[in-house]
Amino acid sequence: MYPDLNLFIAGTWRKTSQDLAVVNPATEEEIGRLPCAARSDLDDALAAAREGFRIWRRTSPRERSDTILRAARLMRERQEEIAQSITLEHGKPLRQARLEVIRGAEFFEWDAGEAMRTYGRIIPAAPGHKFAVHHQPIGVVAAFSPWNFPMSQPARKIGGALAAGCSIILKAAEETPAGAIHIARAFQDAGLPPGVLNLVFGDPAEISSYLIAQDAVRLVAFTGSTAVGQHLTTVASGHMTPVLMELGGHAPVIVCEDTDVEAAALSGAVRKMRNAGQVCTSPTRFFVHEAIFDDFSKTFVKRARETIVGNGLDDATEMGPCANHRRVPVLTALVDDARAKGATVATGGARHGETGYFFQPTVLLNVPDTARIMQEEPFGPIAVLNPVKTLDHAIEQANSVPYGLAGYAFTNRADYIDRLIDEVAVGNLSINTLEASMPETPFGGVKSSGYGREGGAEGLDNYMTIKNVWHSARID
Repeated sequence: MYPDLNLFIAGTWRKTSQDLAVVNPATEEEIGRLPCAARSDLDDALAAAREGFRIWRRTSPRERSDTILRAARLMRERQEEIAQSITLEHGKPLRQARLEVIRGAEFFEWDAGEAMRTYGRIIPAAPGHKFAVHHQPIGVVAAFSPWNFPMSQPARKIGGALAAGCSIILKAAEETPAGAIHIARAFQDAGLPPGVLNLVFGDPAEISSYLIAQDAVRLVAFTGSTAVGQHLTTVASGHMTPVLMELGGHAPVIVCEDTDVEAAALSGAVRKMRNAGQVCTSPTRFFVHEAIFDDFSKTFVKRARETIVGNGLDDATEMGPCANHRRVPVLTALVDDARAKGATVATGGARHGETGYFFQPTVLLNVPDTARIMQEEPFGPIAVLNPVKTLDHAIEQANSVPYGLAGYAFTNRADYIDRLIDEVAVGNLSINTLEASMPETPFGGVKSSGYGREGGAEGLDNYMTIKNVWHSARID
């Protein structure tokens, strides 16, 4: 079920002289060879994207929308094939991979609708004058997507660019290339003109530095770590190129004393282990009112300990491996540091098994502020549970990191909800649910979690320029 891996440039698939291995993280076995783009391939992609933009920007919004919808239908029809590929390369349970395919299709379907609604406006003016505001596609987009969601993350970038009338060169993650390849296949079969969508892989630093420096590239769209996002923003600023940055998070969860303790704990334990915790919005720092802390912790730890860990192709598996070998030592170091500083390891805390990049579902209790994990996003299956005395204390702790992507709370009190909305510094706040976003809602962060929004009515803003037109009936 794993696809043949290629670059996709100017509507054609190609191999290169250099390639690298793609590894199944559950078995550590090679499952494919991924071509790496040379400088000549990037030049070809740039030339194709320039020509693709010339054609696509002149394509009517209705036709753009119809093409995107045709591709989304093909992805839905190919759900099982795509999901199998995702599980093989990423490790997540197959049922989660199936849902990711549907979520990616939903992103495309939403953006297809937004392609029809890139409205401008008329501004009232004096007689003989007309003011009109036009929204126009910004140009060629250089986009970079991460490995944690092989299909839905590329879908956000591709959907926004194509709906706005832009062309795009996407460098998807080398660890998990199949999701983006399946997207490109669907668009090719849906009749997308050559050059509108181009897909490359290779050395991330070389590709990003080369593409961002090109005059043809008018937007850099990136999802990934804050450190890399800051670097790319600095590079782009040297060319006055706008950026769309969805960066790291370290999501707080405030659990108030009035909530359903068992339901909140079970929800938190299940969602924390989704995708092996490799989600930028993953609930990680739980600040639980001290009156319910013991009951919440017992339920949470028990459910985390019961998580079924294994190969994502097994029907019973609830949590697969980490996506690459780099994660396990990082997670181990964070747990060891927290333990050394006085935290209690209630469950887990170490590698799981001898084969594959598995890490045990882990819960840390009473973690001091000096522990690294209180400031560093683990991006793995580790939850931190700490008691708090008041809502003031909880909000202070929630805002104590430089990140502000997603935040969560469990409460039924209207006064608490008003305060949470007003005071928790995040781009996405969810109350009594641990779902952070939907295709119809804008998604993005504040502070070091980036800027710009994907999804919702705001989702195409970064892919458009705003042009004011002043038309006078006579020469003044």
